[in-house]
Amino acid sequence: MKSTLAASSKNVPPPADTELPLRSGEVLEYSASVSNLENVATLRLQVVGRGNFLEKNTWHLKAFAHTENPLRMVFELDDQFDSYSDAATLASLQYEMRLSERGQKVESIQRMTATGKEPAPPGATQTRVLPGTRDPLGMMQYLRNVDWTKTPEVRGPVYDGHKLYDLRAKLAPRSKAVEVPAGNYTASKITIRIFEDGVEKKDASFSLYLANNAARTPVLLEAVLPFATARVELQKVK
Repeated sequence: MKSTLAASSKNVPPPADTELPLRSGEVLEYSASVSNLENVATLRLQVVGRGNFLEKNTWHLKAFAHTENPLRMVFELDDQFDSYSDAATLASLQYEMRLSERGQKVESIQRMTATGKEPAPPGATQTRVLPGTRDPLGMMQYLRNVDWTKTPEVRGPVYDGHKLYDLRAKLAPRSKAVEVPAGNYTASKITIRIFEDGVEKKDASFSLYLANNAARTPVLLEAVLPFATARVELQKVK
């Protein structure tokens, strides 16, 4: 199968510094609150390790999302995401989604290609994207790698498994004090705006808080979505 996505981007992201902060075996656990409902979902981000994929040096990144009661009683969700991202740029080579929502299970394996020449294996879909496109897991790790003291704004394409967007991330002027279950942090605030076909999605915006530590740990994500607002807080670092 083949899926072609059309978009334009004038800004090609610079290579990421893959020495920091990716750490093989790192596990970050989060809890999510939506509007006035607290702890309705959990999220786990994992850096599985560095290896070889499609004869390229890659990072294998993984995420798990689960709803908790009371939300789980009306929306049962158990999703898993896998990203195989280029070690030098964190561009996505393959993005996998295994979704289990309200009793319905869907599996999607998408092989990214900027040229259309790389065939997808049986059971996978060839997905045409812009050069340097990252999936959400790779983009999260990439934003941790940016030297925000030298790069106040980053632009780049991101593919969420369904659509190709243009992401624009910018450093806020001052660090913020952030209190989450994992502890108290001084963090840099990164504001994220999303564009589709050159038009900003006004009903969706994000703020990512990266701790001012050696690992640049993502400690908090605030999201304004069309249906609600969400706050995803760091619970534990393993």
